[in-house]
Amino acid sequence: MTSTERDHARHLDVDVVVVGAGLSGIGAGYRLSTEHPDKTWAILEARQAIGGTWDLFRYPGVRSDSDMYTLGYQFKPWRDAKSIADGASILDYIHETAREFGIDQHVRFGTKVIGANFSTADSLWTLDLQVTDEQGRTHSETLTCTFLYSCAGYYDYDKGYDPDIPGLDTFAGTVVHPQFWPEDLDWTGKRVVVIGSGATAVTLVPSMAPDAEHVTMLQRTPTWISAVPGRDKQADALRKYLPAQLAHTVIRLKNIAFTTAFYQFCRRRPQAARKLLTNLSTRILKDEKLVSQHFTPEYNPWDQRLCAVPDADLFKAMKKGKASVVTDRIERVEADGIKLVSGATLPADIVITATGLQLLAFGGIELRVDDSPVTLSEQFVWQGAMMTGVPNFAICIGYTNASWTLRADITHRLVCRVLEFMDKRGFGAVVPTPDGPLEERPLLDLQSGYVQRSIDAFPRQGDRGPWQVRQNYVLDSLTTLRGDLSKTLKGTPRRERVGASTAR
Repeated sequence: MTSTERDHARHLDVDVVVVGAGLSGIGAGYRLSTEHPDKTWAILEARQAIGGTWDLFRYPGVRSDSDMYTLGYQFKPWRDAKSIADGASILDYIHETAREFGIDQHVRFGTKVIGANFSTADSLWTLDLQVTDEQGRTHSETLTCTFLYSCAGYYDYDKGYDPDIPGLDTFAGTVVHPQFWPEDLDWTGKRVVVIGSGATAVTLVPSMAPDAEHVTMLQRTPTWISAVPGRDKQADALRKYLPAQLAHTVIRLKNIAFTTAFYQFCRRRPQAARKLLTNLSTRILKDEKLVSQHFTPEYNPWDQRLCAVPDADLFKAMKKGKASVVTDRIERVEADGIKLVSGATLPADIVITATGLQLLAFGGIELRVDDSPVTLSEQFVWQGAMMTGVPNFAICIGYTNASWTLRADITHRLVCRVLEFMDKRGFGAVVPTPDGPLEERPLLDLQSGYVQRSIDAFPRQGDRGPWQVRQNYVLDSLTTLRGDLSKTLKGTPRRERVGASTAR
């Protein structure tokens, strides 16, 4: 880098860049605006809309798989009647939050971060951007910042998992992937086969069943599914008698306590958990053989994420005869249906490949430090947020056993705490450094196929203390925002640069 280029790089456009204007990014914006009102920040959103997942996914029945009192923001009470909410309601909630707190004014739409290079000499990130206007025209830009915070999650939103299904290209009907749902799809009176058994599949089946001739969920192996109330009666009572913010706090604490206790019960007493879930499904479906064949997995509860069905809607659709579940393997797809290994054939007019998402680390940003590419798989994650080898960089990863937003908000607040730590110590850059060798463990400790397929490309978690990515909100809330950051974060002094005080 020449001296002229270095002088240019010292110019600071904004203090903090947040990548992604979804549920997490808007939450991060709130924390930055309230805890660091003196700093400049921007949210870069690749699409032309706020909402992330909840704006992208438009398939029938798309909904939360966690209660909205914990999936929603701590600072913004959820006021709708349903605890398990539909996608449109969640999107409205995100938009309302962004407007109410002025976060939407910080969002730069159509701005995708392609690469990011950190200069240790200048303690500055230079971001390579692809900017797309509303007419679809693109051009390249650069942006500099002190701290880079990825709230883009860990899914590939440009393409889903597309397994090789023999003969799919010979199907004479319509093939749909839920991630790219066509607005004009009409399934009235049609025979629909949904391939998959995850959260998307168990949402689609009861949503499409009333209008379709029949909907079949075709699964290779069963998934643990639990019926949950669509409305929280205790929450309704609390909201009736308590002020909104107080009621919201009490409901959140109640739901956090329940989900934490249930998860610990499943992990510590798996056989008892298996029996409980099996009995609950049998009580609704009233068919032990059906439950044994299609809703009793070989793995234990929470080895993979548990699928929730509000008000038992999947089971109710099955009892009405409008939906069914088949556990089998595909031999091949034919022009008018799917032939199974067992010899049976499922007739179909529409095939929906709810085969899951692909993992993609942090929006696919190509990270570099002093022009050298960062190999993510060689790094360790500290506090579930910052990485070894990459200064002034944080990632937002939610819980797998509870609402994503619970952990996301802890991470937002940790990032704000790190920024305060840097200011007080006069550091231009900080990077987490372990005090000794760490034993490698996968970042996400789930046996789900979508995790196992791609997790090797992600950074690792360690075997102890702040290097473990815990699935326990109570412990995280007690420890992550306390303690001496100087024990782990190694800093370098701040250098003077132009632009920092004038970019507000």
